[in-house]
Amino acid sequence: MNYLAIIISGVLINNYIFSRFLGLCPFWGVSKQVETATGMSLAVVFVMTMASAVTWVLNRYLLEPFGLDYMQTIAFILVIATLVQFVEMVILKVSPVLYQALGIYLPLITTNCAVLGVALLNITENYNFLESIVNGAASAIGWSLAIVLFAGIRERLAFAPIAPSMRGFPIALVATGLMSIAFFGFQGLFRGILF
Repeated sequence: MNYLAIIISGVLINNYIFSRFLGLCPFWGVSKQVETATGMSLAVVFVMTMASAVTWVLNRYLLEPFGLDYMQTIAFILVIATLVQFVEMVILKVSPVLYQALGIYLPLITTNCAVLGVALLNITENYNFLESIVNGAASAIGWSLAIVLFAGIRERLAFAPIAPSMRGFPIALVATGLMSIAFFGFQGLFRGILF
């Protein structure tokens, strides 16, 4: 039951975009088209899941035993940077068009606070290895769900009859607020069942 709670919490209740407000830079920058948002989502799912696994092992078997807990942030960012470099090479080889579309936001996954946040939260929540991986994957899927849904809304908003003063970023903020309220509703729905 604990794994189900972690999954539902990561995807819907404690969504990194709408609840924790982490990972907003690529959320705003890459969410203009569903195709680009999907490509970024796949990269983030891979990096967050792998970072959760690698950072847990690194913390458990290297940092904690040698009293190097204060090096967590630096060590975790190095792990994330390595994973992002790998993802960049794969995307460049597989889909140069997607690589160009993602632009600067792809290497910025290294500094995406959602990726670092999930690695640090796994340690803070005292998750075991499998729970860390499940939390990383669920959080990444929740982040991906948010950005892809938002990209779909932004594509439709581009053709909607909106007042000139609300076009672009202002209406995007309003849409994000409404989506956040919708995701907030999941807290009450699952509170009695899982927690």
